[in-house]
Amino acid sequence: MTIPHVLFIGGHDPSGGAGLQADLETAMAHGCRATSLVTCLTAQDTHDVRAVFPQDPSAFVQQLELLLADMPPDLVKIGLLGDAALARGLAAPLSRLGVPVVLDPVLAAGGGHSMADQTLVEVMREALLPLCALVTPNRREARALGQSGDPVAAAQRLLDRGAAWVLLTGADESEARDVRNLLLGEGRRQSFDYPLLPHSYHGSGCTLAAACACRMARGESIAEAVRGAQDWTWRCLVEGRPASDGQWLPNRHIEVMP
Repeated sequence: MTIPHVLFIGGHDPSGGAGLQADLETAMAHGCRATSLVTCLTAQDTHDVRAVFPQDPSAFVQQLELLLADMPPDLVKIGLLGDAALARGLAAPLSRLGVPVVLDPVLAAGGGHSMADQTLVEVMREALLPLCALVTPNRREARALGQSGDPVAAAQRLLDRGAAWVLLTGADESEARDVRNLLLGEGRRQSFDYPLLPHSYHGSGCTLAAACACRMARGESIAEAVRGAQDWTWRCLVEGRPASDGQWLPNRHIEVMP
């Protein structure tokens, strides 16, 4: 039996709520093999990010090339990049690799700290979007990447830029009792509604994107993977707990349903 292999590329969160630790816990829950590549160290807690410390780009690319030559993955999931040079360094190796890419465009922390300047946003838009099978922005991220004030129109622009599918999430700006997420791709739109939970969560976006990646690596279609990943992530949030007086942390140790 072949174990699905996902390469996770992202930042290190010392609180364990988001970033690569969220990815690795999600991979374990889904029965996937995980390899990882650190883009940035961060100074953060469950309240907010205080600073981002990107890797040296040449060292990052050297690590990437070595890993891909030795253990090519079935799928790549990208989270926090933190520096335009790191995003540029990813484009050519991933294009040669030719496997599906899931991009979670982390542009700001939940507490509001900016995680991407305009140069990085432009590199993501020009160099990475055409490689992506799925992009999972929240509404604010979609507007920034898609250069439109309307998040749905912005998501469509991400498709026009080359992304195959976009999952537009709505919890960051929900003012209703429900959260509506929208999946767009191949000329189709499908909405998913979930009850809005009473707390703010640290790492929910990382968890969702990683779950999508793992399910895709296991052979599910993107539509199937997105539905299952949302259901599982919502359960992780329902079962989440506070670790301090900051944001709550998802519980990624719950059973993954087929």
